[in-house]
Amino acid sequence: MGAHLGRRYLGDTTREPDPLRMPTFPPDYGFPGRKEREMVATQQEMNDAQLVLQQRDYCAHYLIRLLKCKRDSFPNFLACKHEQHDWDYCEHLDYVMRMKEYERERRLLQRKKRREQREADLARSQGPSKVAL
Repeated sequence: MGAHLGRRYLGDTTREPDPLRMPTFPPDYGFPGRKEREMVATQQEMNDAQLVLQQRDYCAHYLIRLLKCKRDSFPNFLACKHEQHDWDYCEHLDYVMRMKEYERERRLLQRKKRREQREADLARSQGPSKVAL
């Protein structure tokens, strides 16, 4: 765990994306027809459920349903297993999606670096007078 962070801060930073910044490549690059993710829970629903900022993600609607179930069936805390499972599964899928996005960004950065290196090598081998733009 954390190997990608070690590569990011100890290695070549131009080949590793920063996990705290937005992606630099367009989201549909290489994926024609890719849909953007949308929030299901509205801002008002999250405010009414008093969700903290860390809980306001793409799985907030499952969390709101879980908290409502826990509130409605208070003494019987085992009655909300299905809602708990749904929320945990959504959080897992969200984590997998973020890791795939990170890996996609990393590979695109490596590809960009390889192309720049190849162009620089080609320009150097042709000499200064024959470089074509």
